Amino acid sequence: MSAGKGGTSFPGRPPEAGDGPRWRHAAVRRSASGLLGRPARPGGRYAGAASRAEAFLARPPRWYAAVPVWARETALCLVAAAATVYRIGAGTPAAGDRAPDLGAYGIGLAMVLALAMRRRWPSVTLAVTGLLWTIYHIEDYPGGAPAVPLWIALYSAAIAPRRWFALSIAGFLIVSDVLGRTQHGRAGVFDAVLDGTTVVFVSMLLLGDAVRSRRGRRDEYEARLALLAAQRDHIAAKRVAEERTRIARDLHDVSAHTLAVISLHANLAAELLTENLTQADEALGVVRQATREALGELRAAVGVLRDGTTVQDPDAPATLGVRHLGELARAYGGHGPRVEIHVEGEPRGLPRLVDVTAYRIVQEALANAVHHADPRSVEIVLRYRPEGLAVEVRDDGATPPTVPSNADRGPAGFGLRGMAERVAVLDGDLTAGPYEDPGTGERGFRVCAWLPLGGEHEHPRPAGR
Repeated sequence: MSAGKGGTSFPGRPPEAGDGPRWRHAAVRRSASGLLGRPARPGGRYAGAASRAEAFLARPPRWYAAVPVWARETALCLVAAAATVYRIGAGTPAAGDRAPDLGAYGIGLAMVLALAMRRRWPSVTLAVTGLLWTIYHIEDYPGGAPAVPLWIALYSAAIAPRRWFALSIAGFLIVSDVLGRTQHGRAGVFDAVLDGTTVVFVSMLLLGDAVRSRRGRRDEYEARLALLAAQRDHIAAKRVAEERTRIARDLHDVSAHTLAVISLHANLAAELLTENLTQADEALGVVRQATREALGELRAAVGVLRDGTTVQDPDAPATLGVRHLGELARAYGGHGPRVEIHVEGEPRGLPRLVDVTAYRIVQEALANAVHHADPRSVEIVLRYRPEGLAVEVRDDGATPPTVPSNADRGPAGFGLRGMAERVAVLDGDLTAGPYEDPGTGERGFRVCAWLPLGGEHEHPRPAGR
């Protein structure tokens, strides 16, 4: 962590609001982090130029990145060859040095050719150029003329992922260069360390390490951004799927019960048209009323889905609760199954979500019973407990003996699946399947749901009896 004038910044994360303008230099730039174990001190005479060089090498501009790698490497080798030939030819032999000849030029150009493998094998490149550099000095050729290829090899080794072998070679070259100058009596130890060649060697290592560190952080940030983007897309896709499920469940809940009532009374009216016109007219009246209610419920559901608001009308279809179960039972009239409602415990206000879920479970269970089983009677039991509400709906309709527990009744549908999804939101339990009463031998289908109150007590709704 580094604290600057503009705020505190943490390495390993992108800049945020509150970070100062020095974030890039104080928290990101580490010129010798891998070699010295601590970040370089920002500022200094050449800090701006060094930072710009690091930025260019860590993330080159688009025009540079658009150039093919082979073209960039070829240009680099040509520049290195020209600089090497010029430095060898322009060097002035000191006392005891050999004059440059074809051997000197051959060694220099061989060092340049070794740069061709610097990207794939940087350690090998440094070893070859270092060996040729050593041979050049053993042959007593003048000065550090062919140093340019070695500088490039040092930089390439410093930015490589696995670089300890390369750094060992670099350290050996630096020490041997210093010792060579002191043993020949050309300079003292201190002067040899401060010699231009040694300083450039160390500078190239530090520059390569800084670029490597910067690229590592850049790659880490990009990977983090890619991960965040993938997580965002996953969350968005999950929300879309959940929204589609919710829409399907709501539309199913709105329409299934009403269509079951319409189907029941329409069939009844068709049978009574030639026998009892009064009862047929009553049945058609129920159909008309149910149709109007269905249209109202669909409009309300579509309105909620369109504007995303919550229906506030306590009598709106989306907010029907257990106090409306009597109306739900009467909707089947005297021509459908006999519907009985029993309440155990002391009725009390329920949280909105629990209230609506209980109503929808009863509504769906009734619709399934009428549509699939043609029962004579349906019994609804509400059991109020301190921890929650237990809902049971059982009928005596025909149920195939092969239907397993918790399976949708009749053809594949969304009834029980929608119930299970609603109950899961409350962290409750739902069981559904055929049952048989051992005492009476009565058979049928039963739906049982446990709806815990959880933390919903803050917004209770009036109890319904």
